[in-house]
Amino acid sequence: MGIHLGTGRWLLMVFVLVVLALQGQLWFTEAGFAKTRNLRAAVAEQRAQNELLSRRNQALEAEVDNLKQSSEAAEERARTDLGMIGRKETFFQVVPSSGTTG
Repeated sequence: MGIHLGTGRWLLMVFVLVVLALQGQLWFTEAGFAKTRNLRAAVAEQRAQNELLSRRNQALEAEVDNLKQSSEAAEERARTDLGMIGRKETFFQVVPSSGTTG
């Protein structure tokens, strides 16, 4: 019986060492919890960026719908973005005099 008791203790010690080695890998290597934490942070950051882009896409979709439904909106866009003027409009450009300070 003494032989079995010593063998059991030896197996228990080996088992404990294996468990400790695995726990060490889990806690202290880059493939363990640190990597999981970093990946979760990256996912959260990507979700925030996706939310911003989703809002931007919704605003652009609304603007496209507005441009499709209203010629006035298209004209306004042409004026502001492209510098175009209508057939019956007169363009005035105000330039400050060179002697003006501040």
